[in-house]
Amino acid sequence: MTDAREPEPRGVDPVERRDASGSADATGDADRQRLGESMSAAFGAAARKSGLGAMAEGDAPTGRALLLAMGGVRGIVEAILPGLLFLVVYTLTLDLVPSIIAPVALGVLFSVARLVQRQPVTQAVGGLLGIALSAALALLSGRAEDFYVVGFWTNGAYAVALLVSVLVGWPVVGLVAGYLMGSGTSWRSHPGQRRAMRWLTLVWVAMFAARLLVQLPLYFSGNVELLGTLRLLMGIPLYAPLLVLSWLVVRAVFPKTPQASTE
Repeated sequence: MTDAREPEPRGVDPVERRDASGSADATGDADRQRLGESMSAAFGAAARKSGLGAMAEGDAPTGRALLLAMGGVRGIVEAILPGLLFLVVYTLTLDLVPSIIAPVALGVLFSVARLVQRQPVTQAVGGLLGIALSAALALLSGRAEDFYVVGFWTNGAYAVALLVSVLVGWPVVGLVAGYLMGSGTSWRSHPGQRRAMRWLTLVWVAMFAARLLVQLPLYFSGNVELLGTLRLLMGIPLYAPLLVLSWLVVRAVFPKTPQASTE
């Protein structure tokens, strides 16, 4: 009988081929490990910079921790004042151009002030870009209510992303909380923790959806004054209590480990 197996290619030592294959597998594993570590570090940095990350450092939801979670006094002013200025100017003048110029100029002033004082400008510049885009949309359409379109898209994107994370079994709030509390993704194997993170993420979905449900009818009816007022009331005043609630739930279902407190 003849051996049906194909002969080994000449000039290639089978031992060397196995060694090369093993080396390639080891290299691939090392690359995947480095990629995983990089992604974990990036996610960890994002988690620590989140509002929940700022709250997670303390053992009680103090006013100072809540203030820091929202960017401090300066961050709150930079977030609220441009929209408030647009609303006030438009209510008094009913003129779109000065109503848009005022918040854009204020956003530029905030950014320049941070540059002069050599402070981080990320939040101010991000806010300025949002204001500029909102102003451009309103100018292009000639409708003052289009100043708020960017906010609708932002709230919708957050609501959809959070809802999808729940549907696929990886609720975003659970991922953030698990990293901050030093338990990684082990919470998914605990029914109580998994259920709490799922419902807490759905509460955040409800907040973003509520903004759309309340504000979109006012947008389509052209009621700029009431739309602007409710946008302000459903911003930080709604965000802050939900952030405290999230902290309380996370601390109730996640035992804080020594690893979490040293990160």
